[in-house]
Amino acid sequence: MLEGSTKDSPSAANKTFSYHLIRYSPNLVRDEWLNIGVLLFDTESGEWRLRLIESEEEFARVRRLHPQADEGLLRSWRDELQDRFEESTARQEDWRRVLSKLEGTLSVSIQLASQKGVHATNLDSEMDRLYGDRVASPRPPTRVGAPGSRATIRNYCAQVWKLAHLWDKLERSVRVAEFTFPGDPMRLDYGYRRNGTRGYVQTISVSRAPGECKSYAYTAARIAARARFPSEFAAVTDVPLQPGNDRHSFVCDTLRDAGIEPVPMEGFAVWVNKLKPMIY
Repeated sequence: MLEGSTKDSPSAANKTFSYHLIRYSPNLVRDEWLNIGVLLFDTESGEWRLRLIESEEEFARVRRLHPQADEGLLRSWRDELQDRFEESTARQEDWRRVLSKLEGTLSVSIQLASQKGVHATNLDSEMDRLYGDRVASPRPPTRVGAPGSRATIRNYCAQVWKLAHLWDKLERSVRVAEFTFPGDPMRLDYGYRRNGTRGYVQTISVSRAPGECKSYAYTAARIAARARFPSEFAAVTDVPLQPGNDRHSFVCDTLRDAGIEPVPMEGFAVWVNKLKPMIY
């Protein structure tokens, strides 16, 4: 089945993508399931994107709908799937073969929905659309210009990185368990290298989840203490942090105390351009 993106009609699109929804079915007898992620491929290049639920809000929704849900299983499969596709990319393995093997080894309660096709022009923006339409928790309409979610911030950051021709030089979805504790599900959005230093960038929605800055601050402190190389950190926020605003002050002080530089979305392009000559 081939569908048209709501953003890019088939006549305007120049690519065909293939995707699977990832479903969690805790009780096969009742035939009940919940969409927990999206796996998206460029059918020509084999480039892929994977996104599964990750926020506490999303896991809370799973618990509300399925109180007996195995949350540990859901968190572990996120890393498992990410690792499998990263390894297949490194081996230059055909994505169809990877999918075929994957479908035979998934948990009974974790399943891939049937494959579908979609016309779109950009893999990242289409992933955001599919995830928002098929997986993300429903939200009431917001006023025009309301601050966005982390997905919105990440999408903007991705466009800036690409315009700066740095996208292929980045490490994405950086696992932090080697610096914290085994089993830590947290991943940082971006990693880069410059002049012997490793840098990390994480998006934070100050408007929706300011408390997430504490997790990033803790993680940054662990990386700085345990890494074998100098490290630097930045946090891209959905809004500029304003003095006199208690919530903004909390976020700003928490980040800076951990050595993390706050960068508002509106200033991210300038920040990237300054960094660009040093990234390799």
